[in-house]
Amino acid sequence: MRVLLILLTVLFLLLQFQLWSGDGGIAEVWRLQRAIEAQRQEIAALKERNAALQAEVEDLRQGLAAIEERARSELGLIKEGEIFYQAIDEEQHEQHER
Repeated sequence: MRVLLILLTVLFLLLQFQLWSGDGGIAEVWRLQRAIEAQRQEIAALKERNAALQAEVEDLRQGLAAIEERARSELGLIKEGEIFYQAIDEEQHEQHER
C-alpha cells in the first residue's frame, strides 16, 4: 500500500510538472494568449488605418475639392486667374542677400 501511495504521488508530481511547464502547458497557453491579444490590437490599428485610407481614396475619387487641395498644398499649384503672393521675412531676405 505504501509503494502504491509513493508511486501515485510521483505520478501526480510528474503530471503537475508536465501541466505547468511542458508542451501545451499552462505557461505556453498564457504566452499564446498574450500573443493573440497583441495581434488583435495590431489588427484593430491596421483596420483603423485602412478605413482612413479608404475614406481618403473615396474623397479623391468623388471630390475635386480634395484633389485641388492636394495640388495646392503638395505641388504649390494655383488656379487660372489667381494671383500668387509670397510673403518674405525681412531677416531671411537680408540673409540671402549676403
